[in-house]
Amino acid sequence: MNTNCRITIHPCQRSDITALVELENEVFDYSRISRRNFIRLLQSPAASILLAKDSAEQLAGYAVILTRRNSRYARIYSIAVAPAFRGRGVAKRLVNEVIEAQRQQGRHGLSLEVKLDNKQAIQLYQSLGFETVDILVDYYDDGTDGLKMRLTFDPESH
Repeated sequence: MNTNCRITIHPCQRSDITALVELENEVFDYSRISRRNFIRLLQSPAASILLAKDSAEQLAGYAVILTRRNSRYARIYSIAVAPAFRGRGVAKRLVNEVIEAQRQQGRHGLSLEVKLDNKQAIQLYQSLGFETVDILVDYYDDGTDGLKMRLTFDPESH
């Protein structure tokens, strides 16, 4: 595989659902998003799914973002990167794209939850300005604790 291939970010289309489900099953051992739920998310006005694809249109990763009409914060609900694309900046590209899109939509920031043992993801989020705001005891289905993290775009909006 060419490690220098170009990654582009696109909104998800219905035709991407099969590849999304395959990636979900490859990456996660628990709490997987089902085909039905991906379709619901795709149809929901309160959700968006961004895909990272290489120049051959292979799915490198995705991010699911949830919003609420009266909330100033959006939530990164799920993010995944295919094993073959890890360490190549795909997650960072996806998160930066989410940050920019939410800023443009007038949001004040983003929140997310991450497993406490996912040190690589925590380091990425911290490098992008996310701060830990809570420890979530026994949060995940496998009993692992989590961190609630938040990035505020405008410090005056706390």
